[in-house]
Amino acid sequence: MEQERRGILYPERLPEFHRVPPPPALAHAVRWFWIPEWDLPEGAESRQEVLPFPACNVVVEPDGISAVGPTTRSSERVLVGRGWAVGALLLPAAVGAVVPDPASLRDAARPLAEPTLHGVIRSAMGDLRRPGATRRAIAVGALADWLRELVAVPDPGSEAALANRLAELLADPALTRVDQLPDLLHVSIRTLQRIADRSFGLSLHAMIRRRRLQEGAERLREDPALTLAALAADLGYADHAHFTRDFTAQLGVTPSRYRERALRSELR
Repeated sequence: MEQERRGILYPERLPEFHRVPPPPALAHAVRWFWIPEWDLPEGAESRQEVLPFPACNVVVEPDGISAVGPTTRSSERVLVGRGWAVGALLLPAAVGAVVPDPASLRDAARPLAEPTLHGVIRSAMGDLRRPGATRRAIAVGALADWLRELVAVPDPGSEAALANRLAELLADPALTRVDQLPDLLHVSIRTLQRIADRSFGLSLHAMIRRRRLQEGAERLREDPALTLAALAADLGYADHAHFTRDFTAQLGVTPSRYRERALRSELR
């Protein structure tokens, strides 16, 4: 199980959150499964703010299943009462089978009519007589089986395989510029941008910027002594003013103000 929380802007607010790696047979299709659960007292709420990496997800909730497209900004959800979700963060090789045109689902979701799958997961997650680990394992197993039937393993030289490799590189902190990609993948920027449009629904530049901002938010939370100038340089920005503009545009708050809020959340 993986508990890394990059992209979750205020981790200390999470009631309970789990990330589960995919089984080996599904490593071509899913980066990880994710499961939040909460049971809050009457009148209480938990405000969740997220800056996710721009990718597509399949999300199962008590009222249905959705294909969720890539995001272009941070998002917020207020949790109340008792609830859960079971999600799969899709790799590019799986996107065509679930979201044929990811650009059409930017910042949006589409219902998936899969009543059998929904029934199995809802039954498992709602059975509070079972230990939490057992409920989650049943739910993840059902979603994994469904995706395994839907998504074929890509041929090594296929566009889907190249798209998965592109996703790996885009998540690497060492990659800070689009012009680094052609030498690493031995294809042109034009080809890679076409693959990005089909498999992610966003530009290469937008995805690199998002990953840098995720990393920036994480480091602001973890290292109160880190200066903005040093952080901007580490992330590949020309100066801290450029980093501050990007950060504020995406999160709606300056890096300094975000650090203050994150620290307050940890101290509560």
